[in-house]
Amino acid sequence: MSLRIDGTLLLAGAGNMGSAMLAGWLQEGLKPAQIIVQDPAPPPRATELLAQHGLTAQAAVASLADPPAVIVVAVKPQVMDEVFPLLANLAGNSTVVLSIAAGRTIASFAKHLPEGTAVVRAMPNTPAAVGRGITVGVPNAHVTARQRAICDALLGAIGEVSWVDDENLIDAVTAVSGSGPAYVFYLTECLADAAVKVGLAPELAQKLARITVTGSGELLHRSDLGADVLRQNVTSPGGTTFAALQVLMAEDHGLPQLIREAVTAAARRSRELAK
Repeated sequence: MSLRIDGTLLLAGAGNMGSAMLAGWLQEGLKPAQIIVQDPAPPPRATELLAQHGLTAQAAVASLADPPAVIVVAVKPQVMDEVFPLLANLAGNSTVVLSIAAGRTIASFAKHLPEGTAVVRAMPNTPAAVGRGITVGVPNAHVTARQRAICDALLGAIGEVSWVDDENLIDAVTAVSGSGPAYVFYLTECLADAAVKVGLAPELAQKLARITVTGSGELLHRSDLGADVLRQNVTSPGGTTFAALQVLMAEDHGLPQLIREAVTAAARRSRELAK
């Protein structure tokens, strides 16, 4: 597969997510000569990746001979107000701005850009670092089919991509897939802790919890069966798994209620941050 764009790509921010995207683009065949990276202090892994491909990060990009085809905004939300207005000056009529900054709305970018500029807001998640992320994007009305296809290819270099037309849904996406890896990691912590409580040594408890979660995730990834069917396949009536699920699936105090409350809280906080 060869990832192609007409023109240059300006990546602002080479942190964990930005460098993961960059690695994916280079692996998919995007030419290093088409990439410009802006980051005043890229982390060591990003610096190593850049050096491998003859690239260096610039502290700031004040001007370009031609407007970039894509500006990918991967800086931390807290420095966005400082960084983005300068980036906006580089945008041209055919530039699409692709943001992966959490809590930043399309309107917050559009106010700095020329009228009619194409903007895509996207929410990836941290498994993107190993090419197994899921990203949901939402375009504004100015994004062309060609620009959406380019963004789809860029985001597809780090995992799966889905699209929505209603930006309000990004809050729910953030609560499910954006924050979701933390829920899974915490489940792993809890499983290991419970293993210690029933007598296992901490090292073995950690190993069992970690490999059980990652193995189950891989099985779910490879299987055509739904999660409910895979769960039922492990559960014998009256057996040990059945006994555990009676606790986890209790409607009034079990996992369904806790997950609903957690996702609702995350979605609410996402809406608050976007104001």
